[in-house]
Amino acid sequence: MSQYDVVIVGAGFTGLTAAYVLAKQNRRVLVLESDSTPGGLAGTFEFNDGVKLEKFYHHWFNNDVYVPDLVKELGMEGDILLLPTRTGMYFNGRIWRLSSPLDLLRFNALSFIDRVRLGLLVFQVRRIRDWRSIEHLSIREWLESLCGRSVYKVVWEPLVEAKFSIFAEAVNAVWMWKKLVLRGGTRNGKGGEELAYFKGGFGRLAEAMVKSIREYGGEVRFGTSVKAVKTSERSIQALATDAGDVVGNKFIFTPSFPLIAKIFEDAADPMWLAGLRKVKYLGNMCLVLRLRQSLSETYWLNVNDPGFPFVGVIEHTNFDRPENYEGSHIAYLSRYLAVEDPVWAFSDEEYFQFALKHLKRMFPGVEETWIVDYKVWRSEYAQPVTERNYSDYVPGNETPFENAMISTMAQIYPEDRGTNYAIREGRAIAKKIFAIAE
Repeated sequence: MSQYDVVIVGAGFTGLTAAYVLAKQNRRVLVLESDSTPGGLAGTFEFNDGVKLEKFYHHWFNNDVYVPDLVKELGMEGDILLLPTRTGMYFNGRIWRLSSPLDLLRFNALSFIDRVRLGLLVFQVRRIRDWRSIEHLSIREWLESLCGRSVYKVVWEPLVEAKFSIFAEAVNAVWMWKKLVLRGGTRNGKGGEELAYFKGGFGRLAEAMVKSIREYGGEVRFGTSVKAVKTSERSIQALATDAGDVVGNKFIFTPSFPLIAKIFEDAADPMWLAGLRKVKYLGNMCLVLRLRQSLSETYWLNVNDPGFPFVGVIEHTNFDRPENYEGSHIAYLSRYLAVEDPVWAFSDEEYFQFALKHLKRMFPGVEETWIVDYKVWRSEYAQPVTERNYSDYVPGNETPFENAMISTMAQIYPEDRGTNYAIREGRAIAKKIFAIAE
């Protein structure tokens, strides 16, 4: 007899949601997580004085449905904060507000005609009903055809290059199309953007899910790494972990494809493993700054000026209040890069000094005395790279083993990774795992 009906690898929101759904169905479920906290990329940490926040910046959009539905199911809908935000662009040595249509008209870094082209882009994007019709195009090829080279050069190219680094010309247009459709639907009646946040952060939501899973009889183990699978013919019998073998009837794997390939390396068909490894990833280095003073009034500042090593400066306390962080101001400096990049090997102190030098160029008044504390977080597989015709080669949920399935952030395409879709996929994979033969 197997001890568990389902063993789930990974306590990100996909794994937690699947476990939550299955535990509610009275399934014997176990979640294994190598980290010490739940949430995956939406996990949290604490500064020395106990101030807690996400390792990587997070919010959800006011048109997302899966996060608020889950929050409501957990009886915590009163903790959803719907807040207006200020977005902007750093270009030519200054910050441009881009939170409303009027802000766009004032953006004289573009000619008037180009401003009109940029403003009309959202309407052109909404006309596309079948994303497969643009999947063979790069982002540049698609956007230049819609709004011209000048708009692409100033507005989009710096962001695409900062986001996708060495893969900037390889990513297909669907990634940008989905972003534009999603952001275009988050405007309030005055044309401003509204975003949602969970009081206390996404880590608190993840912890609430762990509590609920346990209340329904499920188990969640932290600090447990899965090393390999133990198989018999076409079934997995057990997982080899650093704390011993774990036996189960069915298995769900939610880490990134390279990590799943490593777990299956000695047991699975090489062709299937090669399919997992075909999907490329970029890493992310995220510097979390705790400041005595605010950098600006902008929440989300896209960095479009060449020579700055960040895709964005996200001042979290221009979204959530500083009072929730002992009065300090929180800013995230996000950088996507290949792990072969020399910057990836910087120590935390080296990266802090590297980032601070560039931050002072953007905000000349900043002094090191402003910094109360900082933390550098790294994720090696932060961003899947969706190249041209990605839908033709992205692996599905099935594995070579009849009692195992996978569900990762690289499979939510045409959407991009995000907590909202992780929750959706967690519900879906929980349903699928028991659709296969017992």
